[in-house]
Amino acid sequence: MKFALLTLLILFANGCSEEQQNKISRLGVSWLEGDYKVTFIEGSYKKEWAVKESKVTSDPQKGYYFFWVKKDGKSKYVQVPIARTIIEEI
Repeated sequence: MKFALLTLLILFANGCSEEQQNKISRLGVSWLEGDYKVTFIEGSYKKEWAVKESKVTSDPQKGYYFFWVKKDGKSKYVQVPIARTIIEEI
């Protein structure tokens, strides 16, 4: 199922401008659930979070990703700018 969805997205993205592809990729994150590594990079500063069995939500109009992480047994809400953030499925 994931392979079929990914294939359709790739085929669809080939016919879109780069800006349209960016918008689609940002919107797609809002409904994907699973395990992710989120990396925020600004200059030499780098911060990483592991998002386990959860969702990373985007708000393209505001320019941020939102997600919850567990740290020391507590849930922590994180908000990072889309422009300086990399999301990888793990």
